[in-house]
Amino acid sequence: MTHLGEILALTTSIFWTLSAIVAEHAVKRVGALNANIVKMALSLFLLIICLFVFTGCPIPQYTNTTTCMWLCLSSLSGYIFGDMCLFTCYKLVGSRFGQLFMTLAPLSAALFGWILLGESLTAMGYLGMALTISGICISVFNRQVGEDGQKHTQLKLPLAGVLCGIGAGMGQGIGLVLSKQGILEYEQLIPAEDTDATQMLSMSATFIRAVFGVLGFAIILLLKGKHKTFIPTVCHRKELFLLTLATLCGPFIGVSLSLEATRYADVGVTQTIMSVSPIMILIPHVLFFKQKVTFIEVMGALISVAGVALFFV
Repeated sequence: MTHLGEILALTTSIFWTLSAIVAEHAVKRVGALNANIVKMALSLFLLIICLFVFTGCPIPQYTNTTTCMWLCLSSLSGYIFGDMCLFTCYKLVGSRFGQLFMTLAPLSAALFGWILLGESLTAMGYLGMALTISGICISVFNRQVGEDGQKHTQLKLPLAGVLCGIGAGMGQGIGLVLSKQGILEYEQLIPAEDTDATQMLSMSATFIRAVFGVLGFAIILLLKGKHKTFIPTVCHRKELFLLTLATLCGPFIGVSLSLEATRYADVGVTQTIMSVSPIMILIPHVLFFKQKVTFIEVMGALISVAGVALFFV
């Protein structure tokens, strides 16, 4: 099929948008920590099934301490820190601003990739960083007349929500770089003749990250003393439905489609298309949730996504 990769990339963005909206409602009902634990546990369960179906073994093979170390660090950054910040951001400022802050992920990935892996930063990359940050600033700041009669620039969102959004984008980007390092280590351990394990490499790495994610969130739950209220909080039909739907649309279907998209189209094209969630998410918020979205906010989202696109030029 012509443009199959581009179609899959656009479908990925739709699923990620749906996942963000559903996750926002779930977080407001059960809290960011509880939602993350359920999401990670469901993701792990689905990954076990997939690995068993495609490789005959429900857990990854050929791993070693070094691989697990990198993927553990990736999980700490992307899942435990990044997702905790993201879900808290959803709760404080909503999913449409949360997705906007996620455009910081390529920026932080590029910076950390330069520091850790020695990857180069092009002039287009620097321009992309500037555009992304500018777009976010345009969306979250506004000009108001103060008591002195002068116009002042100020945040129109709670500072905690903005900081969580920044933390989410940065955590996800750094986690991506650490994952890449872990996958590079993992790939060297797989025998050339085991094609099934090679094809499922990304999913096996995601499995390891998910294990550390579940353990990390469980430890936080115990340290906070909220383990006794966890099951009564999440074990309700509507809460479980929302969390299951968010998990299916995001970590499972969304990630799977994104991997398939890169097989049929240029990575730069697919990554750019998959990054339009901050724009796409505005549509349901206006049509279904009747939220007011200003022209400036739309322009900010467009500029941020344009900045992301420049990373892949």
